[in-house]
Amino acid sequence: MTGSTAASFTADDYRARMERAARAAAAAGLAGLLVAPGPDLVWLTGYTPPAVTERLTLLVLAAGQDPVLVVPALEAPDANRAGGAAALTLRDWTDGKDPYAATAALLDSSGRFGISDNAWALHLLALQQALPGSSYASLTEALPMLRAVKDTAELDLMAAAGAAADATFEEIRNVPFAGRRESEVAADLDRLLRRHGHEQVDFTIVASGPNGANPHHEAGDRVIARGDMVVLDFGGLRDGYGSDTSRTVHVGEPSDEERRVHDIVRAAQEAGFRAVRPGAACQDVDRAARAVIADAGYGEYFIHRTGHGIGVTTHEPPYMIEGEERPLVPGMCFSVEPGIYLPGRFGVRIEDIVTVTEDGGRRLNTTTRELVIVE
Repeated sequence: MTGSTAASFTADDYRARMERAARAAAAAGLAGLLVAPGPDLVWLTGYTPPAVTERLTLLVLAAGQDPVLVVPALEAPDANRAGGAAALTLRDWTDGKDPYAATAALLDSSGRFGISDNAWALHLLALQQALPGSSYASLTEALPMLRAVKDTAELDLMAAAGAAADATFEEIRNVPFAGRRESEVAADLDRLLRRHGHEQVDFTIVASGPNGANPHHEAGDRVIARGDMVVLDFGGLRDGYGSDTSRTVHVGEPSDEERRVHDIVRAAQEAGFRAVRPGAACQDVDRAARAVIADAGYGEYFIHRTGHGIGVTTHEPPYMIEGEERPLVPGMCFSVEPGIYLPGRFGVRIEDIVTVTEDGGRRLNTTTRELVIVE
């Protein structure tokens, strides 16, 4: 998280998040939460350790208890400068001491705890050894919606990230495509995202011609030619919050079939967006988009979920997929990105980030969803 993002949130903001997380843990029947370095720790405290090492760093949250951040002594000064430092107690440990014994003293010896998905096995196994009666569940399993509902300040940052991605598309559509490698256009996307304020670029998919039939194609040495459909999917973090958008362009005039497939995906994307409203199930968004593609005879070529959540990471719960009955809630942010992928020929994907409002949904990407012709 950049300094500008940290300045956007106060110690009171972080205190409220930690209190909310502790209450959610208690409601889920957990004795508390153990949060290792990663996106959850940044979101809860504003703290990113200066380096990821084998030394234990762990936030301990439990309802009715003050939050405690266990950190190596040599990193305590950095932790003290975090945005949420004033809302927690810092407990440092020095090399040669047992950090697990110190942490165990903060925990219910027979409790079940939610723990960060990215916590090291080294640390989890050591805690289990220190507390043989304890048990653990991943945060994604125990509290999948922990970060899902964004507050007003977070939504402003999400909107700014979306606007930066849109500005990137408006520029990339004017660069030369024909005769250049996919990797060269991908480098342009990276440069433009950074120019528009992204401190981190997570992906720059440029999938031309038959490569477009692979939803996660990595830009390579293929030279883009006239007549190619090109899937562009790009995003990352701007001020700590994610962007992710996809548009499909065509080099020169498309065929009637290419236009038809693009129109179907555009209609599916619109249907998915129209299904967004408070109380609707996540799977309703997937069903709405998928029905359009299936009814057009391309159902077997839509081979992934319709969307994923986004926030301080570019992929997180909730997921817009069949079987996910969790209701949509105002403040949730996720992608709506149906696609059709014709093996050996071409692919089409159109993606916006959408946030749930009190009476529907709002797109955070507003560039044209029409088929754009590039040179």
